[in-house]
Amino acid sequence: MATTKLDLVGLKCPLPALKTRKALGGIQPGDRLEVHCTDPLAAIDIPNLIGETGDRIENTARDGDRIIFLIERRAAAMANGAPAG
Repeated sequence: MATTKLDLVGLKCPLPALKTRKALGGIQPGDRLEVHCTDPLAAIDIPNLIGETGDRIENTARDGDRIIFLIERRAAAMANGAPAG
């Protein structure tokens, strides 16, 4: 399992969610994406995105003004963004 870091510090809505979706499409099932954001709306947008993709947020943390998501790419996630099952 590989972990890819995605630095989205300074980007505003909707870019963090859009770039997270694109990055998830480029990693393999079982791999992880570590997303660093500073936009407060990312705390809402990224969990909603993950609900759509069928992937899983393993951890959410805050470090100062940063929100850090650790997301696992699931094998059941659909390429079109619709939840599986």
